[in-house]
Amino acid sequence: MWWNELVDNPGPFSASDLPIFDGEVYHLNLTPNELAPDIIIVGDPNRVTEIAHEFLDWPHYSAYRHNRGLRTITGIVKDTGQNVSLVTSGMGTSSLEIVLGELEVLNEIDFQTRTRRAQFETINIIRVGTSGALQRDTKLGTPLIADYLIGLDNTGLFYDVPAPEGASQLEDRLKQVIDGATPLDRRFRGKIFPYVARADERITALMEEAAKELRIEYKKGMTVSNSGFFANQGRAISRVRPTVPDIDLVLANFDTGIEGIRIENMEMEGSFLAHFMAGLGYRAGIICPGIANRGEETFDRDYHRNVRDATAIALRAISQMRKINGYTTKTPQQSL
Repeated sequence: MWWNELVDNPGPFSASDLPIFDGEVYHLNLTPNELAPDIIIVGDPNRVTEIAHEFLDWPHYSAYRHNRGLRTITGIVKDTGQNVSLVTSGMGTSSLEIVLGELEVLNEIDFQTRTRRAQFETINIIRVGTSGALQRDTKLGTPLIADYLIGLDNTGLFYDVPAPEGASQLEDRLKQVIDGATPLDRRFRGKIFPYVARADERITALMEEAAKELRIEYKKGMTVSNSGFFANQGRAISRVRPTVPDIDLVLANFDTGIEGIRIENMEMEGSFLAHFMAGLGYRAGIICPGIANRGEETFDRDYHRNVRDATAIALRAISQMRKINGYTTKTPQQSL
């Protein structure tokens, strides 16, 4: 049923809805042939170049673009020979929504006719980010692989994606806990509506396998995506009081109801990535080293090595995902 709804949106799309200049999408400045179907997405544009220098066959890139702070490099992975794109998401789900929307366009839309192609490739995306660990027993730098993701942003609420199994009950319980932690005199008490998404189970499993093969210690659990960095994540820095005091501690102690699964970390993009990609029938995974421990109030300034480990895990997993599924094109009617 979900795929039939997508088929009902074939275009053509107007210039105001879909700006295209010289064959390039508006924000990323990419043409369709410059995007690989396997993508590592990161927040920091400098991380794109760092990963490219470390893991790609430099300087033989098939694309190198930088616009509006969004850098994209497409090239070949040294060890596997796989063609991948490294793409900047920016900070937060509002920026990510623009980037993912344009990745969908690049993969699915014929720029000449402004209509959706009859066939297009399945996209695999893994977010390699950084995050704050919520559990005191998490060693700084540990790669944290997301299973379920909790969106405390509202970007996902504008896309009507079916809930994964068990998500509705989890959303209700999260809202009750957050409302209960909000003082009665707060203006926005009761107006925060969490949504729950889930990373692709196959990619998650492949990242676990990759971490074990590379002998990198990791954790798997729930990840919270916040709409900001300070009060949104429990950092009481501003003179403006927070709506939910100590929200990091509230979520760290939340009982997920799933054996062996805790809320492990907080970041700012994963929820919408998993939510939106699932709606399209694409595959998404999220791995974010915990470079701060919120309970211990510590921060690892030398976190680049942890991002490198997480990237190695992600690249190995995404390579295995492509080997399993190949490059057969799909139509919107087909289940991915």
